[in-house]
Amino acid sequence: MSKPVVLIAEQLSPATIDALGPDFDVRHVDGTDRPALLAALADARAVLVRSATRIDAEALAAAPDLKVVARAGVGLDNVDIKAATAQGVMVVNAPTSNVISAAELTVGHILSLARHIPAAHASLAGGQWKRSAFTGVELFEKTVGIFGLGRIGALVAERLRAFGVRVVGYDPYVTPARAQQLGVELLPFDEVLRQSDAITVHMPKTPETTGMIGADQLALMKPSAYVVNVARGGLIDEDALYTALTAGTIAGAGLDVFTSEPPEPDSVAARLVTLPQVVGTPHLGASTEEAQEKAGVSVARSVKLALEGDLVPDAVNVAGGVIDPFVRPGIALVEQLGQFFTALAHGALTSLDIEVRGELASYDVSVYRLAALKGIFTNIVSENVSYVNAPLFAEQRGIEARLIVEAESPLYRNITVLRGTLSDGTVLTVAGTLAGTRMVPKVVGINGYDIEVAIARHHVVMRYADRPGIVAIYGKYLGDADINIEALQVAQPDSTGRALSVLTVDSPVPDEILDEMRRATGADLFRQIDITPA
Repeated sequence: MSKPVVLIAEQLSPATIDALGPDFDVRHVDGTDRPALLAALADARAVLVRSATRIDAEALAAAPDLKVVARAGVGLDNVDIKAATAQGVMVVNAPTSNVISAAELTVGHILSLARHIPAAHASLAGGQWKRSAFTGVELFEKTVGIFGLGRIGALVAERLRAFGVRVVGYDPYVTPARAQQLGVELLPFDEVLRQSDAITVHMPKTPETTGMIGADQLALMKPSAYVVNVARGGLIDEDALYTALTAGTIAGAGLDVFTSEPPEPDSVAARLVTLPQVVGTPHLGASTEEAQEKAGVSVARSVKLALEGDLVPDAVNVAGGVIDPFVRPGIALVEQLGQFFTALAHGALTSLDIEVRGELASYDVSVYRLAALKGIFTNIVSENVSYVNAPLFAEQRGIEARLIVEAESPLYRNITVLRGTLSDGTVLTVAGTLAGTRMVPKVVGINGYDIEVAIARHHVVMRYADRPGIVAIYGKYLGDADINIEALQVAQPDSTGRALSVLTVDSPVPDEILDEMRRATGADLFRQIDITPA
């Protein structure tokens, strides 16, 4: 019997080949040679790539036997995940392979800025000896602010403490207890900016975090302070940063990522890296031999699991392994409920119960715990979230996650409830089910309110004192903004007379419109929810 074909489309470490083992027919192709790639995919069961090979709809169509696409790294911009999912092809990556490399590069940028290392080297290489021109500062007893205390942010904090640095941070999803474990003093967003001698950003890129450090934020910083970004391009507004640097509002910046990569010749990013007070690197966060080897070995193991029919924890689009067909459709629903839960939460999560009720109780639904955690962390950590690292994120934050299975379900054939306790003791619940023969994912309960809303890309949830004309109030604001309400569900008022509305809208609502709607309705709960497709 012939061995399954595993296609390696880019240069990977020898350890990657060793990790695959002898049970596969390993072939090589230049993934940038498009005709050769398409031809080689014809009988491939798996393909391993890095960043140069595009696995899009055309490539997937050329691979009728393909079961898994493995990206030996973190980013997945070169893989069409939606097309792969539609074709039933698993996509895996190596989400934790670069965390140490990225943390070390962050510290390297801070040190380079503090001691002017690149500029001093360039001067010396040019035949000059200008010691006084490159007088720097010590990190000892300085304050460094970290935005985002996930895996990489925590590693940065750990390394900085060895320099005798005071580490402060902002992360709305980290509890004070976890911050204390990290040796980080939690402060409000603006206070981190005001007090820090250097800041580093380790947040995911979402509509809320894009441009999170802009002109107003930079104006709060010390004129001697530095900013560092090795996370995602666009978290720091490049125009505002250029203005702040040239005006002397801040002292310098270390940048490894840019809004457009590589930067366009006439772009503000290209002008930024020419400034003497900027240290720029071409997206080197994962560019170490160790990170590349870890990534290759990690995805090789995932490929083996996928082709052997086992559960693949690093799958980003579908859960592999022996999962009953009756259980599998609910995985995406539970992930979406997790995102819904996080968007509604007003504080850090401390414990979570995943309650599965109904006919599903007689099946193995342990994957739902992983799916719930994956959904909860999808939009709040800078790393890609998968089934393998989501429980680790929970453990790092001191979150206890329990799976509870009950056969009794009076209202629905099956229902999944996420019930979480927040740091202030508040309990938040979100319930969902798959409805009808088409198995449409729906939210059917929020904090005791009974609703039935199909989960879509954009929602607005609000709770307010029930009174006539309230729908017309927020409907006018959205109409004036040319935003269409695709669906609307209003739950019955509770014992305090407060009603809950869940709107499905066709596009994100600008912040200024949301603020006006909140004031006009007098809502005490008001959230915009953007669901990232599973």
